[in-house]
Order: sequence, then C-alpha cells, then structure tokens
Amino acid sequence: MAHATVPATFGARSGNQKVKITLKGLAWTGIVSLAIGFVSKYVVFYYRHYDAASFDPYWPRRGWLFLHINGGTLALLAGPFQFWTGLRQRNLRVHRWTGRVFLLGVAMGVVGATGLAITTTYGWAFGFGLIALACAWLVTTGMAYISIRKRPVELHKEWMIRAYVVTFAFVTFRILNDYGPTSRLQPAQDKLLTITWACWVVPLAVTELCFQLRRMRRTLAARH
Repeated sequence: MAHATVPATFGARSGNQKVKITLKGLAWTGIVSLAIGFVSKYVVFYYRHYDAASFDPYWPRRGWLFLHINGGTLALLAGPFQFWTGLRQRNLRVHRWTGRVFLLGVAMGVVGATGLAITTTYGWAFGFGLIALACAWLVTTGMAYISIRKRPVELHKEWMIRAYVVTFAFVTFRILNDYGPTSRLQPAQDKLLTITWACWVVPLAVTELCFQLRRMRRTLAARH
C-alpha cells in the first residue's frame, strides 16, 4: 500500500503543477494582450494624430505627456520579461537588461506624470491622485531594485509584481473609464477622480492580500 500511495501522491502534485503552469500562462497571455491592445489604441493614437484637437487638453503640455506615455509603454512591455522564468534561467543578462529598461521606463513615466499633475487642468484633486500614483510607482519599483541589490530574490519578485501592478494601472484606468458599467458613472468629474485611485489602489490591495494569504498558508504548513 505504501508503494502505491507514493506514486499516487506524486502524480497528484505533478497534475496540480501542470494546472498552475497552464493558468499562469493563460493569465500572462491575457495581460500581455491587454497591454499591447492599450499601446496600439491609446499610445499610437498620439503619434498618428499629432495636432491640437486630438491632444486636447494636453497640447500645451505634450512634452510631459510624451515623456509619461513613452516611459509607461517601456515599463508596460518590458515588465512581463521580468516574470519569464525560462528566460531568467537561460539568459540572466537579457533578464537584467529588460529590468534596466523597466527602470528607465518608470523613471520617465514618473517624471512625466509629475509634470502633468502639476500643470493639470482637471483640478487639484485629480493632480493629487496622479502624484499619488507616481509615488506608488516610484516606491514599488525602487523597493524592487533595492531588494535585488541586497540579494533577497523572493522579496525582489514580490516588489516587482507590485511595481507591475502599478504600471498596469494605466491599462486598468482605460478599461474602467471607457468600458463597462464604470464608464457610465456620473458626474464625469467624480468618475475621473474615483478611477484615478481605483485603477491602482484596488489591484495593489488584492495583490497584497494574495501575498499575505500565501505567507499564512506556508506558516501553517511548516507547523504541521
């Protein structure tokens, strides 16, 4: 009986591992598809329609806007390479360079966001929300960088996930603002202010909850 139990247990674990890998693959496929779709529709738009009417109300501040969206695009598209385990194992140099591109993108995006927030025409509350997003972006990315420099790899992974969740806020903002029930909320200014916070605070809170539940599960498993 003992000989029969061990292979059965091993088979169950192997099956569970395959399911997890499949689900992760599907999740990342969806994330990357949304990121590419966002860039194609919202970022490329400004390059295809370089005129005051299309940029309204950003035309006088288009320098800040381009710095923000170009940096965000770099971070958005470079981020997934940081989570590609196979690439990291086979070519650590590429992994490191994509990480540097991510850092550069975040730095550009944060500076651009700060410039847009300071000069916003949507009121101080929206500007404050944009500054808060920029701070969250800077802090999570900074912690990811510091942790890998200090060598605790697991902490680095967690902070990179947080940083990418905040990076993905630009996509989340557009989804909430332009599609589904939230796109029809009124008044428009209240909707804008709410989504400015919800696009990163809610996903980041869910991410943190997942981290803490995983730690709790590991602690309980270690006791047994």
